[in-house]
Amino acid sequence: MLTLLTDNLALWAQGLQNTVTLTLLSALMGFSLALPLALARLSRNRTISGMAYGYIYLMRGTPLLVQVFLIYYGLGSFSRELRNIGLWWFFRDAFNCGLLAFALNSAAYQAEILRGGIQAVPRGAIEAGRVLGLSTAQIFRKIVLPIATARMLPTIGNELVLLLKASAIVSVITVPDIMGQARSLYAQSFDLTVFYVAALNYLAVVLLIEALWRRLEGRNRWLHFAGTV
Repeated sequence: MLTLLTDNLALWAQGLQNTVTLTLLSALMGFSLALPLALARLSRNRTISGMAYGYIYLMRGTPLLVQVFLIYYGLGSFSRELRNIGLWWFFRDAFNCGLLAFALNSAAYQAEILRGGIQAVPRGAIEAGRVLGLSTAQIFRKIVLPIATARMLPTIGNELVLLLKASAIVSVITVPDIMGQARSLYAQSFDLTVFYVAALNYLAVVLLIEALWRRLEGRNRWLHFAGTV
């Protein structure tokens, strides 16, 4: 096992970099999409709420692998049209397609997490903002969103770990992530030990995420109270 690791350090380093980059970028992009989705779900307008619900239901109800295939192979069949509008440079890259699929999928899950976090904000905190003369936008930005985000940290941490482990899917569309490098080395050596090395790589990143998240949660523990302000 050590030989497979030390003799291919460059390959494993590239795979680790691609895996971590894909996970972090898809989580960040997913969160930026999740916020408007969560607000749409909370909207009193049934059309807006229904459209957001339909998107979330579709993304959560279909396999991530299918979504990756639809973006990579499905949109790839429209290469001429994508060239005409100047987007082929993005969709011809397997990593970009995987990133887009993961971001769109993660947005659906994070939107539901965020919606629950917003609904769990104590009304007393909102009323206190109104007493201080804050506008609705200021109350949301300075009170609701920080409290909701702090309360969601454990669930968001779980989503990040799940994204990391699910990232192995992109190896099937030729992305040289950790699993992609393991499959490539296995095709050369037929040594199953490469998958043990891959598992250790994933485990190391998961342990790092959990350590960072515990520290982050500790710094925001004061926002986890259940009472009113």
